[in-house]
Amino acid sequence: MKKNLIILASLLASLGMNAQTASVSSPDGKLVVNFDIKDTKPMYEVIYDGKQMLDYSPLGFVADNGDYTQGITFESTTANNDGVFKASYKMDRSKYSDINVEFNWRDIHLKNKNGNKFDIHFVVKNNDVAFRYCIENQPSRQNGKKFSIRIMKEATGFDFPHQTTTFLTPQSHAMIGWKGTKPSYEEEYKYDEPMTSKSQYGHGYTFPALFHVNALDKNDKDGWVLVSETDVDSRYCGSRLSDMKGDGLYTIEFPMPEENGGNGTIEPAMKLPNYTPWRTITVGTSLKPIVETTIPWDFVEPRYEASQQYKYGKGTWSWIVWQDNSINTKDLLEYAKLSKAMGYEYMLIDNWWDNNIGYEKMEEFVKTVQGMGVDVFLWWSSSGYWNDIEQGPINKMDNPIERKKVMRWMKKLGVKGIKVDFFGGDKQETMRLYEAILSDANDNGLMVIFHGCTIPRGWERMYPNYVGSEAVLASENIYFTQGAADKEAKDAATHPFIRNAIGCMEFGGCFMNRHINRGNKGGNTRRTTDVHELATCVLFQNPVQNFAITPENLGDEGNVKDYNAEGAPAPKLCMDFLRSVPTTWDETVYIDGYPGKYAIVARRSGNLWYIAGNNATGRALTLKLNLPMLSKGDEVCLYSDNMKSREPQHTSLKVKNPAAVTITMADQGGFVIVK
Repeated sequence: MKKNLIILASLLASLGMNAQTASVSSPDGKLVVNFDIKDTKPMYEVIYDGKQMLDYSPLGFVADNGDYTQGITFESTTANNDGVFKASYKMDRSKYSDINVEFNWRDIHLKNKNGNKFDIHFVVKNNDVAFRYCIENQPSRQNGKKFSIRIMKEATGFDFPHQTTTFLTPQSHAMIGWKGTKPSYEEEYKYDEPMTSKSQYGHGYTFPALFHVNALDKNDKDGWVLVSETDVDSRYCGSRLSDMKGDGLYTIEFPMPEENGGNGTIEPAMKLPNYTPWRTITVGTSLKPIVETTIPWDFVEPRYEASQQYKYGKGTWSWIVWQDNSINTKDLLEYAKLSKAMGYEYMLIDNWWDNNIGYEKMEEFVKTVQGMGVDVFLWWSSSGYWNDIEQGPINKMDNPIERKKVMRWMKKLGVKGIKVDFFGGDKQETMRLYEAILSDANDNGLMVIFHGCTIPRGWERMYPNYVGSEAVLASENIYFTQGAADKEAKDAATHPFIRNAIGCMEFGGCFMNRHINRGNKGGNTRRTTDVHELATCVLFQNPVQNFAITPENLGDEGNVKDYNAEGAPAPKLCMDFLRSVPTTWDETVYIDGYPGKYAIVARRSGNLWYIAGNNATGRALTLKLNLPMLSKGDEVCLYSDNMKSREPQHTSLKVKNPAAVTITMADQGGFVIVK
C-alpha cells in the first residue's frame, strides 16, 4: 500500500498536480526520494524497500546574495519520465573496468524570496542517491547580472531515524599533529556508536560516514547508509558532517578557518552558472551495495586527457620499515634489487632525498635502477607556508613556477610518479592545489599519490594520472605504535566498508616482517598472520601498491622453520603470492562481513578471481560462504592459516558446493582463494 502511494505521489508531481512535492525512484522501484517544501524550506527523505533510511532532511544554502534555505517556492520539475536513463564508461583504477549505469533523475526548479532561481538535481540508482545544486546567473544588488557567487554555508543535511548507530571518524583540530599538518583524515573509527551530539574534537566527522539503521522489531529489517561527496575540484571546498544536531540530524560543514595555517577562505566561490559537488547516499539492507558502489564516479566528468598511457603496478618502499635512515643510495639500491627480484615495476623514494642524496646524484641513481628495470616515484612536501614541515624537498609543489621546473626535471629523468605529502586542510584553496599538482604532473607524464591528505572525491575518473590517496590511519602507524599493530586486523576489517568504498586507498601495507623494524628485529610486534597480510592485498584497492616488504624478507627463499623468530625471512609461498597478485581489477563483489569484525571481498582481474578475507573477532572464525564466481568441481588455490602454528599454508581446495564453501580463519588471520 505504501509503495503504491509513493508511486502515485511521483505521478501527480510529474503531472504538476502538487505544486510543492516531487518524487523520484530507482529503476527497480525499491529506492525512493521524496522532495517537499515544509514551512517554505526545501526537504527530502529517503526510503529503501519500505524502510525509512533518512527522515525529512534540510536542503539549500546561504550565499552572499541571499538565503536559499527558506522562503522557497516551487516553480516546476523535469524528469526522465519516458524511461530509465542508461550510460556506460570505462575505468582502469578502481573496482570495475566496465561500468554500466541505470538511473532515474529529476530536477527541482525553485525560487527564493528574492526571486533568485536555483535547481536541485536528484539522480537515483538502485542503491544510490546523488544530488547537487545548480545555480544560474543571478540578479545583482545593482540591478545587473551577478556572474559569481560565494556560498557562505549549506543547510544540506542527513536526518537519520533514532535507532541508528554510527561508524565514524572525527574531524581533528586544525594545525595539530606532526608539525601542524592535521586535519589529514587519520583519526580512529568508533564502531556501532549511538548518535551523539558531539564528536571527539567537537568539529564533526569526516567523509565517508557509515550508518547502521537498526531494525525496530523482528518484522523490520536492518539498513546501511554510506554518506559522502564527489566531483570536488577547484570550484569548491571539501566538506564534512557536523556534530549531530537535534534528533539524528547531521549537516554539511565547510573547513575550519584554522586549516592550512589560516590561509584561504572557508567559503567557496564560483563563477555562474555552476554546480556544487554531488552529495552521495548509498543504501541497502546489507553492506553489499556499499562495497560495490560506483556512485563516486558515475556522474563526474574527466577534467583533461591523459598525456600518455599510465602503467600501474607494485613497488617497494624503504621508509615504511627502514625509515629516514634508509634514504641513501646504498640502502635504496637494496630496495631496487628487491623490486627487481619481485618483478615489481616501481620503488618509492621518500622524504629527505634532496638533502641526503641531492638532485645530481639522484639523476645517477635513477638511471642505475632504470637499467635494472625498475622505475621511480619521488616524495615531495606539498607545502611552503601552512605548516612546520622540514622534510625536503619543500617549497616546490605549492609554487607554480618551482613546481613546473621540478616536474620538467623529473620528466627528463624518466621519473614515473610523485608522492605529495602534508596538505592539512579542505579549503577551496587547497583543492586548487590538488588540481594544479595533478594537471601539471599529467603534462609531464607523472602519476600522483597523495599522502597526509584529504579523501579522493571522484578523482579516479576526473584525473587520469591520479593513483591514490592515503586519507586513513595507514601502515606507518603500525611502525610507530604497538597499539596500532594490536588493532591492525580490526582496521583491515573496516576499510572495505567505509574508506576504500569511495575511492583508492594508498595504505602501504602488507608487512612480512614479524617485528616491524630493520632486520626484522626489535620494534613493534605484528599480531596478524602472514595470510592476513596477503589478504589485505585484495581487500585494499589501489592501482599502485607500495608494499611494506623488506630485503630481509627474501632470505634464501627456502622454507622457514620458525617464522616468529627475529630476523627470519618470509615464507616463500607468501613472497610468490606477492609477485603475482594484481593491483587493478575488472570486477568487485561483496561476500560477507561486518565493519571492525571481519571482511570478505572477491575481485576479478581478467579471468582470475581473488577471494580474500580477514578476521578481527577475537577468536577463530569458521564461515560458510556463498561464492557465485566458483562452480561445482572447481579446484582452487587456498592460502590459509595453520590453526595450530598460525603459519601460512598453500593447498588446493575442491569445490563441492559454491553456495556453501567452508573457510576457517585464525584470530587476526585470513585467507585467499585464487581461481
